[in-house]
Amino acid sequence: MGFRSFLVKPFAKKIARDIDRWSAHAVAAQEKIRKELVEVGRRTAFGKDHNFDQVNSYDAFKEQVPIRDYEGLKPYVERIKNGEADILWKGVPKYFAKTSGTTSGVKYIPLTKESIPNHFGTARNALFNHFARTGKGDWLDGKLIFLSGSPEMDKVGGILTGRLSGIVNHQVPGWLRTNQMPSYETNCIEDWETKVARIVDETIKADMSLISGIPPWVQMYYELLLERTGKKYIKDIFPNFSMFVYGGVNYEPYRAKLEELVGKRLDSVETYPASEGFIAFQDSPTEKGLLLNANSGIFFEFIPADEVFNENPTRLSLGQVEVGVNYALLINSNAGLWGYNIGDTVKFVSKDPYRLVVTGRIKHFISAFGEHVIGKEVEEALLNASKDQNIRVVEFSVAPQVNPPEGGLPYHEWFVEFDEVPENLEAFAAKVDKEMVKQNIYYEDLISGNILHPLKIRPLKRDSFRAYMKTQGKLGGQNKVPRLANDRKIADFLTEFVR
Repeated sequence: MGFRSFLVKPFAKKIARDIDRWSAHAVAAQEKIRKELVEVGRRTAFGKDHNFDQVNSYDAFKEQVPIRDYEGLKPYVERIKNGEADILWKGVPKYFAKTSGTTSGVKYIPLTKESIPNHFGTARNALFNHFARTGKGDWLDGKLIFLSGSPEMDKVGGILTGRLSGIVNHQVPGWLRTNQMPSYETNCIEDWETKVARIVDETIKADMSLISGIPPWVQMYYELLLERTGKKYIKDIFPNFSMFVYGGVNYEPYRAKLEELVGKRLDSVETYPASEGFIAFQDSPTEKGLLLNANSGIFFEFIPADEVFNENPTRLSLGQVEVGVNYALLINSNAGLWGYNIGDTVKFVSKDPYRLVVTGRIKHFISAFGEHVIGKEVEEALLNASKDQNIRVVEFSVAPQVNPPEGGLPYHEWFVEFDEVPENLEAFAAKVDKEMVKQNIYYEDLISGNILHPLKIRPLKRDSFRAYMKTQGKLGGQNKVPRLANDRKIADFLTEFVR
C-alpha cells in the first residue's frame, strides 16, 4: 500500500459507514431535504411565485410546484443571467453548467455553493467507498486520468460558465491534482481527435492507475495508445492500471471490447452524474444497481413512465416507489431546480437500500406502432444475443423503418458496428429478435400478429458512429450516441455507412 492510499484508508472507511447509515434511512433523509429546500426557497422569487409559505407537506408541495423542463425554468434563469439575486436559490449561482439540449438549444444549469459538494463529493465518496469495501486503493498511488470536456470557462451574467466535467475539474483538491492527467493545457483542447492524440503524448510513459471517462471515448484512447506503442494490451503499457470509472452509458455493451484491449478484467465503479445533479453511484461491487444519492441536497420525485406526457401524472416520493416499475425522474435541489424533469427513466431493483438502474431517455424510444421500446430493452437484447456467440459490438442505434424501400411489413432497423461481423448475420438478427420479444410484450404482440417484420441488422463500417458524432459536433467529452430514435434522422445518415 502506497503513502496516499495509506492516509486515505481511514477516511474511506468513515465514508462507507456514513453511506450505510443514511442509505438505511433514505426516506427520512429525503423528507428532511424537502423541508430544508422549501425553507430556503421561501425567500426566493420562485418560492414567492409558488406560495412556498403554504407548503407544509409533500401533497402541498406537489400542488404548488409544477413539473417543468428547461423551457419552463428558463424565464427564471434569464433573470439570473441579467444580474438578479435570490431567484431560484439564495444569492446567485457559483457556476452555470452549460449543456446542449435537443429542444432548448444551450441550457444553463445553475450550480450553487450548496450544490457543488453533490457533484465532486459524490464522485469522491463512490471511489472511497469502493476502497473501503474491497480493500483495493492502490489506484490512489499512481496517475489518474479524467477524459472530460474543457475546463475553460467564460462568464454569463457575471457567473463562471462551462461544461460540468470542466467545472468539476476545478474542484479537484491540491493533494490529488499532482496525480491528475492530462495537463490543463491539453484538457482545454476542443477538437477531440487532437486532444486524444495529445493525451497519448502526455500519458504514454506514465504510471497510470485509474482512468475515468465515457466508454466509447476511452476505447478511442486505448486504440491510439496501442497503435502508437505497438503493444498488444493496455496492461503492457500501464502495468498498475487497476480502476475504471464510468457513467452516462451502459457499460455492458462495451465491456468485452474494452477488456480485450486492456488484456484483463478491471475493477470498476459506475456513476450516474448529470449537469442537474449527481443522481446515483455503485455502492457495492457485487449487488445490481446504483444507490440513489438520497442524502445530498436533492429531493427526488418519480412519475410512472407511461404517464409522463399526461396532463396530471402521478407524482411519487421515494417512499412510494415500487421495484420493477419504469419511472421518469424529477429533481428538486439546492441548486434551485424545482419539479425538474431531467429526461431520464429509471427502474428500482431494490428498496433496501434504494438501488436503481437507468433504463433510458424519455425522448429516446421507439413507438412507431405502439410498442414503446426503451433503451434498456434493446441493450439487454443485443447483449444477451452477443454473449452466446462471443460477438463484440462497438456501438449501435435503432430506428423504425415504417415504409421499407423493398416493400413488405415495416420493421425495426438496427445499425450495428461490430468488432467482427458475425458469419451468419441473419441467424444473429433472429436471435436478437427473439431476445426483444422476451423484453417487450408489445413488441411480441406486433411480431406474432404480423404487424411488424422481425428486426433487420445493418452492419456498419468501422468508425461509422464516430463519423456521425463528429458531424454533430459531439465527438468526445461527455457526449453519447443515441441508442434509440423514433425517427430516421440518425438512420438516414448511417445508411451511407452500411457494409
